[in-house]
Amino acid sequence: MEPSIRYRNSVVTGEDIAFVRELIAAHPEDSRWALSRKLCQHWNWVQPNGALRDMVCRGLLLELDRGGYIQLPASKRKTNNPFLTRKKPSLILIDQTPIHGTVSNLVPLDFRQVRRTPAEPLFNSLIEHYHYLGYCHPVGEQLKYIIFSKDRPIACLAWSSAPRHIGCRDRFIGWPKEMREKNLSLIACNTRFLLLPWVRIPHLASHILGRMARMLLRDWERAYNHPLHYLETFVDTELFTGTCYRAANWIHIGQTTGRGKHDKTHKPTRSIKAVWGYPLSKDFRRHLGGTPG
Repeated sequence: MEPSIRYRNSVVTGEDIAFVRELIAAHPEDSRWALSRKLCQHWNWVQPNGALRDMVCRGLLLELDRGGYIQLPASKRKTNNPFLTRKKPSLILIDQTPIHGTVSNLVPLDFRQVRRTPAEPLFNSLIEHYHYLGYCHPVGEQLKYIIFSKDRPIACLAWSSAPRHIGCRDRFIGWPKEMREKNLSLIACNTRFLLLPWVRIPHLASHILGRMARMLLRDWERAYNHPLHYLETFVDTELFTGTCYRAANWIHIGQTTGRGKHDKTHKPTRSIKAVWGYPLSKDFRRHLGGTPG
């Protein structure tokens, strides 16, 4: 009997490995792509929105192949790594006439979810050229918003899957490791928030954040077929104070360690981030599998 191995916090048993071998033998003409899709279907590896977890499955097959547990067929096509080949977003010119006044001068604001729409290149361009971190292609579940006033873009927000482990957040929720691994998808992270530099409107940032939560909850469930119960973000303490999040009733949870997720030195190697959270219901801990506060 083959020994069990761990992959992405799951146990792959010797019986599982034997099944993969049988699958490969039964379909000798199949490509790696076709085999991974068949395996997803056999094991019911699907995302909440019904899509196959094909990339996760292909990663497992490669891990088994490299470890000598199975022998995959030769790769039939050259695959491009999108993180190596993707070009930086081009600059899209827009009206930069200064915008002053009050929030009431801008309303009604138009919040548009632009991922996989013709407006997505504009979002990518604005983040790349006007956000201090630039554009970074997100992975996992994600949504992108541009906020317009009278058809002029004034702000952008990006939301993505939450980081696997944040100490102060996990203590705040009070969930054990197994519940975190099970329910992490019920958290979304605000990875980018940009007010365009020529927009100078007091309290606009907190106004946008205040309106965003309910809209995001609806759109996320529509896109990924599961709810959200908690939002979070990280604010670089060397550059910002998080005033707009506080004004929008977000909660300051604590700070990151500055070590990053692949740390092996146990020493800070990057700036400390303030961690802010926004529970989407009073009983968010129950939904996340945490300890009632």
